[in-house]
Amino acid sequence: MNDDKIALAIHRAGKAEALRNDDMLNEAFASLEATYINAWRSTPARDADARERLWQAVNILGKVKEHLLTVVGGGKMAKAELEALHPNKQ
Repeated sequence: MNDDKIALAIHRAGKAEALRNDDMLNEAFASLEATYINAWRSTPARDADARERLWQAVNILGKVKEHLLTVVGGGKMAKAELEALHPNKQ
């Protein structure tokens, strides 16, 4: 990876970390997840399509969180790579 790509990965990791720590975003995730789960629990027994869509919605929220963690992890790896490429830079 070249220095520009490494710098971009580090920058993106910082933004992803800020999103992971953002109270409003975490509140939104928690609220949506609770809403979807409550709606899932109250679906009629014969409404398998609605339960499936709600299950997918809950899982998509998890995938967004996982993506942010992946970006943060990639930035940490990029930072280590940058330090290995330029050990005398701080």
